[in-house]
Amino acid sequence: MRRRQIAVVGGASESEQTLKLAEEVGQLLVDHGHRVVTGGLDGVMAAAARGAKSSKRAGDGDTIGVLPMLDASAANPWVDIVVPTGMNFARNVVLVAMADALIAIGGGAGTLSEIALAWQHRVPVVALDVGSGWSTQLGGQFLDHRGEHPIARASSAAEAMEQLEVILASAPARNPGFLARAAR
Repeated sequence: MRRRQIAVVGGASESEQTLKLAEEVGQLLVDHGHRVVTGGLDGVMAAAARGAKSSKRAGDGDTIGVLPMLDASAANPWVDIVVPTGMNFARNVVLVAMADALIAIGGGAGTLSEIALAWQHRVPVVALDVGSGWSTQLGGQFLDHRGEHPIARASSAAEAMEQLEVILASAPARNPGFLARAAR
């Protein structure tokens, strides 16, 4: 069976406490047998990938970085598979299309676009309440009429994992393809 790919999104410049949560989320994801997909750069993206690589279950291919530029060397050192897109912010579409679910941690406008894209394509979202950023503001909310359930809200990495596992257990394996999701 294909391992699920979980996108971890958040700001490139976040507090130390937020980065520690992102690192814990990354480790827990690999501990639970998932792959971690990020934007491949700094901040939450690097922390989640670093955490994923610290898991006792970590192996080659556990971390995927979808870069906004064409320069693969720009990826943080914890990324196993680099996807250089040259698409700038449009790379968020690729990142969401690759994800079976998304965990948002803090974040600014880029994170907001990733959450909105996930919502539009019915990719489940768990938002970590870190006291600031879009994940804190949108956790527990419906973005529009498309959702059957609000964005899940979590207050810790462990709670985010618990909610993610419940969501994944109640839904068949996602990622049938971007166009199939968009057609729904």
